[in-house]
Amino acid sequence: MLGTIIWIGVFVVLVAWLVGVYNGLVALRNQVKNAWAQIDVQLKRRHDLIPNLVEVVKDYMSYEQETLQKVIEARQQAVDASGVADTSQAENMLSGALRQLFALVENYPDLKANQNVAQLQEELTSTENKIAFARQYYNDSVMRVNNKVEQFPSNVIANMTGFKKEEHYEVPAEERENVKVDLR
Repeated sequence: MLGTIIWIGVFVVLVAWLVGVYNGLVALRNQVKNAWAQIDVQLKRRHDLIPNLVEVVKDYMSYEQETLQKVIEARQQAVDASGVADTSQAENMLSGALRQLFALVENYPDLKANQNVAQLQEELTSTENKIAFARQYYNDSVMRVNNKVEQFPSNVIANMTGFKKEEHYEVPAEERENVKVDLR
């Protein structure tokens, strides 16, 4: 009788542990999905601001149509991207095109002084900061779920129930290089 009670107790503890590990994995997976949704919200805001910026600057920058076209094309690729790697690559191309555009804006004093351009640049800068924080949160969430998927004993449950490692939001190699500063 006592032996049966002990076995039932061990079984209940084991089942509770399995349920707890599984529910923990589900919660972490949902956290990663939520973190990605937060990035997506900020990227949508960024994508919505860019046409306004292009519209305002295009009249001033009649000789810079190629740069504007690159921004428009990069934006469309970013909007069409899906998945972490594809989105990361497309968004990095868009960031490069925007940097080019902002550098050119500096060459046009009237445009630089334009209130609408200044406001749009400020909104884009604020959005870029929010995107950076959302990416950091996403990668932290990915690290937590990947640790659970790989660490023993939760990896046993993860493998049995089909949990896979999540993909980090990567920074491209060219952005990892040191910035060259020349103070001459």
